[in-house]
Amino acid sequence: MGTTKTDLFTAEQNELASLAKALGHPARIAIIQHLIKSKECINGDLVAELGLAQATISQHLKELKSIGIVQGTIEGVSVSYCMNPEKWKEIKILMNSLFDQGLEKALNECC
Repeated sequence: MGTTKTDLFTAEQNELASLAKALGHPARIAIIQHLIKSKECINGDLVAELGLAQATISQHLKELKSIGIVQGTIEGVSVSYCMNPEKWKEIKILMNSLFDQGLEKALNECC
């Protein structure tokens, strides 16, 4: 979406779109699922777990970090990544808000 057009939408709509974009790749979903399951992960573990190249994993982690879903800490020469629990709760609230917007009524009254 062009930067000049985002001002046509609410802050919540723009945030949901950014989240959807970040979540819109199966490798990123797999990364999130692995981090949730393991509670913490070193980048190299993700390469072994997902079978993707280190550079590819790093790019996906960069996208997830840019919107705050994951966070990382440097430990020597490696970086440990984990979920950001506060951001995860915020995402859950935003998504629930989207899904709870009267869909039941719309489905019952749809043409």
